[in-house]
Amino acid sequence: MFLTYLLRELSNRRKQTVVVAAGMALAIALVIIVSGVAAGVRNAQSSVLESVYGVGTDVTITQAAEPGADGGGPGQQFAFGSGDGTTTDDGSTEVAQSTLSAARGTATFDSSALATVEGVDGVSAATATLSLENSSFSGTLPDFSQGTAGGAGADGGTGTGTDGTDSGTQPAPPTGGADGAGGSAFDVDQFSVTGLDPSAASVGPLTSASLVDGRALTADDAGADVVVLDQTYATSAELAVGDTLAVGGTDFAVVGIVASTSSDAATASDAYVPLDTAQALSGLTDQISDVFVTAASASGVDSLKTDLQAALPDATVSTQSDLASSVSGSLTTASDLIGKLGTWLSVIVLAAAFLIAILFTVSGVGRRTREFGTLKAIGWSNARITRQVAGESLVQGLVGGVVGVAAGLVGVLVVNLVAPTLSAAATTAAAGPGAGGPGAAADAGGAAAGGGGGFGQQMAAATTDVVLHAPVTISVVLLAVGLAVVGGLLAGAVGGWRASRLRPAEALRSVA
Repeated sequence: MFLTYLLRELSNRRKQTVVVAAGMALAIALVIIVSGVAAGVRNAQSSVLESVYGVGTDVTITQAAEPGADGGGPGQQFAFGSGDGTTTDDGSTEVAQSTLSAARGTATFDSSALATVEGVDGVSAATATLSLENSSFSGTLPDFSQGTAGGAGADGGTGTGTDGTDSGTQPAPPTGGADGAGGSAFDVDQFSVTGLDPSAASVGPLTSASLVDGRALTADDAGADVVVLDQTYATSAELAVGDTLAVGGTDFAVVGIVASTSSDAATASDAYVPLDTAQALSGLTDQISDVFVTAASASGVDSLKTDLQAALPDATVSTQSDLASSVSGSLTTASDLIGKLGTWLSVIVLAAAFLIAILFTVSGVGRRTREFGTLKAIGWSNARITRQVAGESLVQGLVGGVVGVAAGLVGVLVVNLVAPTLSAAATTAAAGPGAGGPGAAADAGGAAAGGGGGFGQQMAAATTDVVLHAPVTISVVLLAVGLAVVGGLLAGAVGGWRASRLRPAEALRSVA
């Protein structure tokens, strides 16, 4: 009897059913699309962070660089003594120097912090790294010994005193150098180097990299002069497995080449060497710059962050959500758009759909005064009438939910077919070429070259174009259906309450 009456009333009021179901379907579809795109943006942010910090890294620990401290100074300085370099036939001097130091903007701290981290409850795995930058300087200094000593006139040529006599002779410009006119040509090359524990395989930057050629670093490589290169850097530097790379003035054997598992992304560094080797070569004995931590439980990351901050009060402890703020580019714009406009739009449309369902249900009850009054007169209870109205609204909500889920899945499919590309860059302290980067030429007349302005720092170590993929999960579909049910029940409850207040006498007056 219940189902028969329900189906008859829905078919007799098709307009109301269509309007209520359509409003609910629109809201549900929007919720699914926004949820899918938001999940896709979060996944894209995670993939960019993983290319820098490694897969499975829940917490990173660093220390802020202080002005004037290691990594916070004016930049790398190159100085040459009188006996440095090789003198050429024309009297000029060819000089070259290579240094390995902490990356600019990076502070180092004692490696004992790693043991402290490993002793904190909730830490599943932890490893330490040392972020460095290798700077190589080479060039030709002119012969400054040429020329005749003497005074110079105001015009820079032969000077004449007030009495008309010759007061001195301007020294001739030095010869030599790349331009043959006394100038100098300097080449500066920089690349980032990361020292890491070669035995750490479960956490750290290389967990997000796959081996392209050669082999990875192993525990046996501790203390050895071996290096693994990022594929992008190896290609640009024309290096392959078996070649050598000068790091800090020492030749390292290239044993492997890795590439990021993220599409079109570089790894966190240009070169990877054993941590103890990096510490010894850079002079930063027992120093590290980062600690990467994997939590024992995903739900305990926030509490682990609090415990780590208490254990290392001078350090900066960041979780994945904290690091997401370092991702820039159009990916950030999309994240803000989804997080603000998309979410609020979904809430507003969902609330409007609920309101439409309630208004149409209450309006329908008002038009059925005679019907409900008659049913009460023949013995229907208030509870039975309420169940009848609620059942009709529930079915309308479920129909809208099914249609909305289908429309939402189609919308997500369209997003994935279009595959919008977003740019993203994770901000790190890795070194990179700046105004005085590789191949830069500068004129100099002294024997020292400073890197304060010429040697830039590549703050965006992992820059990539991310293809947005909006996933759909069972939980989102169930949430959408649940919202449709809630909307139907809410409208039915209000309409049923309104119908239960009708009196049989009202129906008799309506008939009269």
